[in-house]
Amino acid sequence: MNIREDIEAREKLILRHERSLSINSLGRDVPEEPSDTRTCYMRDRDRILHCKSFRRLKHKTQVFLAPEGDHYRTRLTHTLEVAQIARSIARALRLNEDLTEAIALGHDLGHTPFGHAGERELASLCPYGFSHYSQGIRIVEKLENGTGLNLTLEVRDGIKNHSMKAMPFTEEGKVVRLSDKIAYLNHDIDDAVRAHILKEEDLPLEPREVLGHSFRDRINCLVHDVIDSSIEDGVVRMSPHVETAMMDLREAMFATVYNIGSEAKKEEKKAEEMIGALYRRMMESPRKYLPEAEIRRLDLDQDPLEVLVCDYIASMSDNYAMKVYEDIFLPTRWKTM
Repeated sequence: MNIREDIEAREKLILRHERSLSINSLGRDVPEEPSDTRTCYMRDRDRILHCKSFRRLKHKTQVFLAPEGDHYRTRLTHTLEVAQIARSIARALRLNEDLTEAIALGHDLGHTPFGHAGERELASLCPYGFSHYSQGIRIVEKLENGTGLNLTLEVRDGIKNHSMKAMPFTEEGKVVRLSDKIAYLNHDIDDAVRAHILKEEDLPLEPREVLGHSFRDRINCLVHDVIDSSIEDGVVRMSPHVETAMMDLREAMFATVYNIGSEAKKEEKKAEEMIGALYRRMMESPRKYLPEAEIRRLDLDQDPLEVLVCDYIASMSDNYAMKVYEDIFLPTRWKTM
């Protein structure tokens, strides 16, 4: 028995659902020889962790665009917080932690520069539509490394269906879906307080009475509620009372922080205009502004030009998008010899 087989044998003793077992995975589009040391979900986790799209998340906006300060969340730190919360819940419920972590690490790979502002702009411009969760699937199935990462179906399903509009078919995917909401709601409050956009007491009292009056208390309450509500049968959910309080707090954040007129979002219009200008210029002159890899795909007629342009812009970090914009639209300073 090799190391992977030993791990799979231990999973049978620990995990509560047959579907959670690595040996019961629905597999990959392209079959591969199994690893001697890692299960299929461990391999997926490692592939995501080592891919370029994951590394670029460190320079992509979470809520605050290009914040001055080291302690505001980025899309990468958000992803790591989701993974930590999700693993804690999965372990308590005896679900597959490696599958859970792989989904959590990959769930936001498709995000654009400047967060949801960039996503909205591309969605409004591209006739084929655009969403960060669908783009995440394009990355892991096709774009990363030129051929995709060949992930298991369970991980891809979790990435595609992590938003509030969809439901993954695995309990591990449902854990990540809830953990994403738990993480962003609480760390966005924390960042907004740090930025002096709101005070703790500005939040509505009723949901705080249910969830807690601090970042730590609310995380603790929400995580415990998911565990307590799901532990009997292993079907992942949150209690109606706590979920209502969380949604009420989320609604308050939309009114004070997430709305376009808020202090946190005051630069988003400029970001949208920047993304729109890049899209239109690249559509006008793709061979001048698209990188060679995208031009090769254009020559092969693999995807419509609109989709290729979205792929390129969506892959950019905030800083790189600003640099490309500057190179295209701003005059170069004269340099004397």
